[in-house]
Amino acid sequence: MSMPPELVRQLTEEQIAFVKRSGLKAELLEPGHIRLCMPLAGNQNHIGTLYAGALFTLAEMPGGALFLTSFDTRRFYPIVKEMNLRFRRPAKGDIRVEARLDQAEITRIQEEAEANGKAEYQLELQLLDASGEVVAESRGLYQLRKH
Repeated sequence: MSMPPELVRQLTEEQIAFVKRSGLKAELLEPGHIRLCMPLAGNQNHIGTLYAGALFTLAEMPGGALFLTSFDTRRFYPIVKEMNLRFRRPAKGDIRVEARLDQAEITRIQEEAEANGKAEYQLELQLLDASGEVVAESRGLYQLRKH
């Protein structure tokens, strides 16, 4: 990790005001592996389940968290190019998402961005409730750009 873990946690949970208000927590922040949690409390919709916007936020944030733990933040920055979310069932509690990038993929992305000024990568994720049931599936297309 190119940054101290506590700084990565702070950036993930607090840098974006909307994310901070949501109460999102970074439970695991390691190079190539992150786990985030979105609490139900404070994020309920009109029927008492997790608001779709909170689920979308939880699905989108792993791209940034993985960037902070896995890439050279002095040389690159990430953007989201596309995000799709498929709702599977109502989210009636806190929801977690895990994302991984292996070292070979991290190296490929960085080398491509270094050579071409940018590189794309995709994250396909499952958002899970406490019992392990899939409440939503996401597919995000991210781009690593050279400063």
